[in-house]
Amino acid sequence: MAGSTLPPPDAEAQAHSAHLRAVIQEQIIGAGGCIPFWKFMELALYAPGLGYYSAGAHKFGAGGDFVTAPELSPLFSACVADALAPALRQAGKGALFVELGGGSGAFAEACLLRLQELGALPARYAILEPSADLRQRQRARLQARLPAALFARVEWLDGPIQAQWDGVLFANEVIDALPTPRFVVRNGQVLEECVALDSDGRFVRAEQPADPLLAAAVRRIEAQLPAPFADGYRSEALAQLPYWLQAVVGGLRNGALLFIDYGYARSEYYLPERSDGTLRAFRRHHLIDDVFAWPGLQDITASVDFTALAEAGVGAGFEFSGYCSQASFLLGNGLQQHLQAAEAQAADDIARHNLRQQAKLLTLPSEMGERFQVMGFQRGVELEAAFLLGDLSHRL
Repeated sequence: MAGSTLPPPDAEAQAHSAHLRAVIQEQIIGAGGCIPFWKFMELALYAPGLGYYSAGAHKFGAGGDFVTAPELSPLFSACVADALAPALRQAGKGALFVELGGGSGAFAEACLLRLQELGALPARYAILEPSADLRQRQRARLQARLPAALFARVEWLDGPIQAQWDGVLFANEVIDALPTPRFVVRNGQVLEECVALDSDGRFVRAEQPADPLLAAAVRRIEAQLPAPFADGYRSEALAQLPYWLQAVVGGLRNGALLFIDYGYARSEYYLPERSDGTLRAFRRHHLIDDVFAWPGLQDITASVDFTALAEAGVGAGFEFSGYCSQASFLLGNGLQQHLQAAEAQAADDIARHNLRQQAKLLTLPSEMGERFQVMGFQRGVELEAAFLLGDLSHRL
């Protein structure tokens, strides 16, 4: 649905956005007239008290800006729990479950209940959530809906666990929200996309020479493609992904990593026809063409280069476990059985119909099934069995 059909935000929301806009304008002026795009994205999403993920706006579910798989259906979380339970058991008695970005708390709720059924509860369920507002929402939801003994296992982290730990780390729709550098190729040179101000103070694209890290990342990508980037080709390159991955893993000794996000293998990500990258914004379930519109009120996101993620995981000392579509992953980890069990408990035909619709949204190619992909890594535990259906690793 086009962004033009969406009514403008209310007066309070507009004032909030104007405040954040002024903060970003000050940063641009203070930096000499432009800032890297990744810095703009970081401020728009995470500026304390003002950024999209830092402020108190309702983001998840039908009344928010987008619906994630855990909010859509507990079937999703049950399948993930089934996939990770063997690794949790192998990680030992003190195993931890670390979730990056807990969303509304819907995933933690359904996952813990399923792990309890499986007899595979972690010693602690830790949520690494940078947003104070979302922490409060997660805590309220889990305290209200989980048995007291289960809720007692939940904790919130201020940062990655630096001490040695064993267990699993899970991230759903996290990497797409990492502030990403943007590049453009001009006359054979790699430039970095920046954000500047026009004469009226509006945000506009600008360019400056890329720093060595970004330039090297773009050249490595280009070397793996059938042909060099065309002049004017513009996209994203998350050059800091290996460092981010090593940071969030912290002191993980034996365990598994599982990432679910939308994206492509590298050869598909950087197709010639995708010459303006994958950057986009969402507000109230509408795709917004202008990522500069309404800072603080809209999500800004870019697809994941799963080849880069595979390189980062192996580079961090983990063994590659597998890569497949979300549909294949869910179907290979008990979706049909979970759906049948839920239907058997459903109150009426309407509830059963809703469950079937949820399963379709999670798996249909036109919905989440193919757009979202799953990648896993392991060290000292086994996660390969979670990827027995629909292997896509040949595309990497």
